[in-house]
Amino acid sequence: MTPSTPLPLPRGRWTSALLLAALGAGTVRAGRRLRAIPVLPLAGAAPGTVPRAAGWRLLTARGVEPDAATFLAACAHADREGLRVLDLLPGDLPAERALGLLRLVDPTRYRQDRLGEGRGAGFAVLVAEDVLARAGLEPPWDPWDPERGEREPAGPGRAEPDWAEADRVESRWTDPGRVGRPGPGELIALTRRLKEYAPGATGLAVAPGLSCGTAAAPGPGSRGAGQARVAELRAYGLPPGPLAAAQLAGLALLAGVALRQGRWGVAAAGLYWLQPALALRGPGSPLRPAGLVRDTAARPGLALAAAVRTAAAAARDRRAGPDAARVAAYREDLAAGTDRFFEARRPDCPWCGSGHLAVRVRVPDLLQGKPGRFTLDRCGDCGHVFQNPRLSPEGLEFYYRDFYDGRGGEGAGTVFGRLGASYRARAAMLSPYGEPRSWLDVGTGHGHFCNAARDVWPLTRFDGLDMGDGVRDAERRGWVETGYQGQFPELASKLAGQYEVVSMYHYLEHTRDPLAELDAAAAVLAPGGYLTVEVPDPESRMARLLGPAWLPWFQPQHQHLVPAANLREALADRGFTVLAEEHGPAHQGNDFFGAVALTAARLAPDPGRPWAPRLPAPARARAFAAVVRVAALPCFAGAAVLDALRTVAARRTDGGNAYRVLARKDAP
Repeated sequence: MTPSTPLPLPRGRWTSALLLAALGAGTVRAGRRLRAIPVLPLAGAAPGTVPRAAGWRLLTARGVEPDAATFLAACAHADREGLRVLDLLPGDLPAERALGLLRLVDPTRYRQDRLGEGRGAGFAVLVAEDVLARAGLEPPWDPWDPERGEREPAGPGRAEPDWAEADRVESRWTDPGRVGRPGPGELIALTRRLKEYAPGATGLAVAPGLSCGTAAAPGPGSRGAGQARVAELRAYGLPPGPLAAAQLAGLALLAGVALRQGRWGVAAAGLYWLQPALALRGPGSPLRPAGLVRDTAARPGLALAAAVRTAAAAARDRRAGPDAARVAAYREDLAAGTDRFFEARRPDCPWCGSGHLAVRVRVPDLLQGKPGRFTLDRCGDCGHVFQNPRLSPEGLEFYYRDFYDGRGGEGAGTVFGRLGASYRARAAMLSPYGEPRSWLDVGTGHGHFCNAARDVWPLTRFDGLDMGDGVRDAERRGWVETGYQGQFPELASKLAGQYEVVSMYHYLEHTRDPLAELDAAAAVLAPGGYLTVEVPDPESRMARLLGPAWLPWFQPQHQHLVPAANLREALADRGFTVLAEEHGPAHQGNDFFGAVALTAARLAPDPGRPWAPRLPAPARARAFAAVVRVAALPCFAGAAVLDALRTVAARRTDGGNAYRVLARKDAP
């Protein structure tokens, strides 16, 4: 056999081989990521440095008792690296917690990813006081007070703290048994929120002198562990029930291959068994997890117990039902029916005035499962697609509620936070035309685009405009310099001629009158300024193939879908010259995945939604919804593959499901 000839695998052992490869890659990745995390010096600060404790707060979970040396070393590291939030990993961090965190965080990219979610171990986090103030947070427990906790230098004129005496410094640690100190889940959620206020200045570090103390309890198989694990997963923004089900399925698969696929199966199961020791021990590892040998030996049993308890706790939470006040509010809104949420049906096209209309698609609310049915008409003359009858302002408020904020706000934020590459590509479209000094992003939401676009245009002033309260959050976070809340056409006169760039990314399709929005953009832009627009393409081939399950129909929120020719004509009428038009680069790779998600939601809406007809939902409805979710898993996997192939094709053929246009406002 030549060296280039691959080793033959026994027939029928591919599952084991794939598992072995995946586990091996995961083990190597965890080890590399761990060794990429900075390590604080045990002595406190680097030689020759004087840590500055003023302006910092160290927030700890109950049962975690840091010493002054760790606190000062963390302050010194944060000052040196320009960090404003620093999550500290205790030296004895339990193995499964460490592996879980390393699956979520790539330390080499964590700080640079301005949209990446904050991730922490949940034991101690160092925060600059100005970040706490901007976030509007006042910890409900006593943090370390540097004014009382930092020991004065020993001896007159001494520049270095006396590290030998650091452990005897009087501190203001709160009693670990006191009610009010946070658990790890609460501190994880806090770190996640704080990164939003320091998106490019949040980091991780291992603190070898810091111990988890009693905060690591309860253990993975102990009573109460399930509820604690559910709280931690939700703090990370992860779904506890599906993750527990996936873990149980993975354990069952490993057991099956170990029993039925010979040496390859045993090797895969063995690698899983030994993964904590292989990834977390060895040369250069900064962690010494407590009970590593014991937990590694008992890993399959502990993992099974943890998954079962997590699944049970998640099921109990689902049975508890939604918030009673929210349910009552929806009951009151729906008591008079949904007809009042719609305006009269119009007989002509709002774009060109033609009366040649035909129904393009009729769908219920597949996004949230709220009652109502929605029709999109297509104009036979200009191709404009619009909601007919359209929702009234009251109807829009009803159907938007709990989607971008409230009940659905966290999920929407997570989705937007994963679009960094798309946001940067949109911003880079301006690159051939110089560096803009002022940019207004209309429909900015919580400011995700502006936050990401700073990577492309670090010297540009980004402002945001939106109807929702999220624009105020964006201003407080520093993602936009100024946030304007209100309707764009109504604010246009106030902002006339102030901006070099106005952007409308997936905004125009949500508006009641897109032509009025273009008029407002023309008013706000200075002569020679640029307008950039990105919208779904109603002429996409996927719209015809997938029909009502095509995600960009996005009913009931999308009221207008404008063909590219119509938009070009409207821009020309308002004194714009189109400089560039992109279809393939604007493609959003979610056609098939979205179709599966919408179909699953149509078959089995969330039984716990507060607008459901019956609450609490009958056991049969909950069981059917669970079956549909499980059955959809392989469909989602196949859809992801199809979307990847579709994205490659869209990039090459310039035929995606969306398009973006860049236009310059001509001088009068």
